Amino acid sequence: MFEKFADAARRAVVLAQEQARDQGSDRILPEHLLLGVLRCPGSPGEELLRAAGAGAAAVERELARAEPGDAAALATLGIDLGEVRRAAEESFGAGALERTGGRRGRWFAGHIPFDRGTKKALELALREAVRIGDRHVGTEHLVLGLLHPEHAAAQALGRLGITLTAMRSTVADRPGRRAG
Repeated sequence: MFEKFADAARRAVVLAQEQARDQGSDRILPEHLLLGVLRCPGSPGEELLRAAGAGAAAVERELARAEPGDAAALATLGIDLGEVRRAAEESFGAGALERTGGRRGRWFAGHIPFDRGTKKALELALREAVRIGDRHVGTEHLVLGLLHPEHAAAQALGRLGITLTAMRSTVADRPGRRAG
């Protein structure tokens, strides 16, 4: 499928993987893909989101308030994640949790797999490009794909007033439309 992706869309996927790795996630989530698009300055998807009031800072703010993070969830059980991290690093060295994180104890130094929601968003991005008649999947199509399913990325964009219907219209009516 990635052979149909424009350079900027491929770059957004790579940035999503880096985002997932930086956050210690063992899966690339839709939120990571959204942040990847926003970290491709000048790409159609980034420009559309920014013009709609969903720049990187606004989206990050919305994603942060979407659900309590792991630390907050553990705190409700009386577990201090910071203390757990400190104790692990004291016993096993700096970065101990990062080295052993991931599915089944693996550390994802290379490829990180896509979450089911991200796979669906990528598939829907391809369908959106075909529906519009574009030959390549660009970052604007990634945004459309992310607006379909119910996940934190779609919810964050929704709270910022971005809808699939409005964004479809904006993408289709863009002068000199180019996939990027």
